[in-house]
Amino acid sequence: MQRAKRIAFGLVVAVFLASWISPHWPAEQALHSSLTVAGLWWLLRHDRRWPMRASDFALICGFIAAHCIAARWLYSNLPYDAWMQALTGWSPQQAFGWQRNHADRVIHLLFGVCFAPALRQYAQQRWPRLSQRQAFALALMSIMCASLVYEWLEWAIALTMSPQAAEAYNGQQGDMWDAHADMLLATLGALVAWPRRAVAAYPLSAEAA
Repeated sequence: MQRAKRIAFGLVVAVFLASWISPHWPAEQALHSSLTVAGLWWLLRHDRRWPMRASDFALICGFIAAHCIAARWLYSNLPYDAWMQALTGWSPQQAFGWQRNHADRVIHLLFGVCFAPALRQYAQQRWPRLSQRQAFALALMSIMCASLVYEWLEWAIALTMSPQAAEAYNGQQGDMWDAHADMLLATLGALVAWPRRAVAAYPLSAEAA
């Protein structure tokens, strides 16, 4: 593994460990953290077989780090508004009239943004005849399918819990369209990552940086 990737991976592991210092909700955080551990394992395994660009690898590490921070507060309790007020004196909740905590929305958006470039590259590694548009279409569909499966997983886990525990884990905050909004944001995040300029800047024929 190249130095840039080792640094990115080391930082995300450090964030993960720090998120477990005096956890507020250990059981619920452990459920979220199981996905973190699986994601880190997958990242290393995938990169060994299908080397990723350092930038794509770092994006995925950044997403996992953001997930670790949000998972510590079970997403819906992340005090981003208090942090923003302390740093800048500005409250996004008041400015936009938000009635719910939108940390989960940001994480789902980042999922699309951070995974789409790596998935596009992977598609063209596996099937070199694909055009850039075809490879991106596969990446986009992969993001959409993964988001759907994740929402199914959340629903299945919630069925095994009490209503209070299920709400704490899923963080719907009373929004009956929560799953739909999450999937839409992941899709929009992937669309944001469409590599209009990156195609020229990082040709797939070049060695993974």
